[in-house]
Amino acid sequence: MTTKVTFALYFGNRGFFPGELIADARRELIQALEKAGHGYIIMDEKATRYGAVETREEGRKYARFLKEHAGRFQGVILSMPNFSDENGAQAALSEAGVPVLVQAYRDMPGKMDFSHRRDSMCGKFAMCNVLRQCGIKYTIIPPFTVDPAEDLFQEHLRVFAGICRITAGMRRTNIGAIGARTSAFKTVRVDEIGLQRNGINLETFDLSAVFRMMKDSVTPEKLEEKKKNILEITEFKYPEEKLETISRFGVVVDKLIEDYELHAVAIRCWDELEISHGVAPCLILCELNERGIAAACEVDVANAIMMRALVLAGSTPPTLLDVNNNFGMDNNKSILFHCGPVPISLLKGKGATEEHLMFRKSYGPGSGVGINKGDFRTNLDITFGSAKTEDGKIHAFIGEGRLTDDNIEKEFFGTGVVMEHPRMQDIADFMGREGYRHHVSLAEGRNGWAVKEALSNYLGYEIHSFL
Repeated sequence: MTTKVTFALYFGNRGFFPGELIADARRELIQALEKAGHGYIIMDEKATRYGAVETREEGRKYARFLKEHAGRFQGVILSMPNFSDENGAQAALSEAGVPVLVQAYRDMPGKMDFSHRRDSMCGKFAMCNVLRQCGIKYTIIPPFTVDPAEDLFQEHLRVFAGICRITAGMRRTNIGAIGARTSAFKTVRVDEIGLQRNGINLETFDLSAVFRMMKDSVTPEKLEEKKKNILEITEFKYPEEKLETISRFGVVVDKLIEDYELHAVAIRCWDELEISHGVAPCLILCELNERGIAAACEVDVANAIMMRALVLAGSTPPTLLDVNNNFGMDNNKSILFHCGPVPISLLKGKGATEEHLMFRKSYGPGSGVGINKGDFRTNLDITFGSAKTEDGKIHAFIGEGRLTDDNIEKEFFGTGVVMEHPRMQDIADFMGREGYRHHVSLAEGRNGWAVKEALSNYLGYEIHSFL
């Protein structure tokens, strides 16, 4: 997982404004990016008047600059130190192909005379108007005007970096469905063609092939490395052969990820692994999610997409949970739960490997070893959402909530936590009415705005917001 983004820097101009405004903007924006830890490319100051863009000819020159550096940047920051000419921007950015953040400087009391007044707010309206007319996608983040030197602009950069990572990462995404959808789980059906038309390629793998690879294609070195990785996230107190079986499965999944360049996986987690091998794959899901490879259980491909977006938004590990129980009489809270696929960074420490009680009941002791039971970190801000396909389109909802320290009794099976949101009943009603599955993806941090902006504005998903 990486947080760094490289931005192409664009500076607008209007001829009668003082040139020192452009020089200050170039310096201040570079300083802001360096403070945030991001990279940048910038056109030479001597290439145009003040190193800014005003005329169509200067815009075409900037377009050539972007073309020369194609693949090196994930977004453009369109800085407006003054009113700035929109015709130059049209010529410059019509083929940029990346998100564009429109940033406008503030006017300040005491600096409203002809030598200092910027009129950037007025110019930003004009700029956005023309960009929209020309079909150039752009982002504006409130407040409408903000200077790069302000601490607030660091938050703008954090959000816009997430937008850029999601947009770049989701346009070309490979997801692996490991095992067929369980017949009883029609809730997780998905439209492969609809996904493909949105840049998401789905590769499918039969469990029979996976089982054969577990037997024939796992080297001792890979096996020992995977065992070590698993023991770093759980207290394992079962026989060594159980750890070896789980590790073999993990090695095979890693090989599929490498061979097919997968960015996310959705795994058939029951009941073939349990019946044939006596293990559950939750520990592998934990480990994959901790590495930033979105891993959904129950072959929930659609939510693997949402998990992938959450990873890109905040560079934090995701998980997939059931919206499982109401929380007594408190209508703003719900218990989220799953057997044990939660990455360790969302837990208070190592988990403990346990046996899946449902499989123990159905198939006898020792049939479902591999869930990782742990205690969630609480009083934690999170971003959550879910996705589905319908009528050839990708639909999703997004929100931000909080994991609370409300107690869940020790007898509660699996790994659960209480989430609070002031519109919990609206969320439940929406999920029911719109046919969403009982799953939500979540990750630490408040990144909902970036997810919504990237998926709706730049990628064309149908997004409902609970922000």
